[in-house]
Amino acid sequence: MSPNLLYAIALEFDSPSALVKATKSVRERGFTKYEVYSPYPVKQLDEIVPGTDPVPLMVLSAGVLGAVTALVMEYYIAVYEYPINVGGRPLNSWPSFIPITFELTVLFAAIAAFIGMLCLAGLPLLHHPVFNLPEFARASSDRFFLMIEERDPMMEIVEEREWLNKLGALSVSEVESR
Repeated sequence: MSPNLLYAIALEFDSPSALVKATKSVRERGFTKYEVYSPYPVKQLDEIVPGTDPVPLMVLSAGVLGAVTALVMEYYIAVYEYPINVGGRPLNSWPSFIPITFELTVLFAAIAAFIGMLCLAGLPLLHHPVFNLPEFARASSDRFFLMIEERDPMMEIVEEREWLNKLGALSVSEVESR
């Protein structure tokens, strides 16, 4: 198989303990670009599989931006553009700013969550290369998969098949990118 067609090396396991053991070994060898597929959550994988989720920070930042935008907009409109004294209240009466500030905070945060989730998930992706592997159909029922992506800097080690066979996989397959 030519190197530009290779997406990943897939290791298939029949138990979560074998998957956890192999994933620990892959991480200890220095791999960073790998994914784990399991029919159900495996708690031990949370500490092993790399990745941080930037969506909460994006949502918080967008929410703060929404609140600041609302407060600045309302203050500018109420004090400078349309200074109308209603009932003897001061022009910058902050209690009247709360509903719009809340609404813009929620709106900005929701839009950031939606767009962030789409972008980080790589959507819209109509076909992922892992579906080129026929055995992957069992990933949602009774098999566990570890995919080491071709773009990983440590990929040359994967070429050593004996190291992959020592991980205890049922099968080692190459996943084509198209």
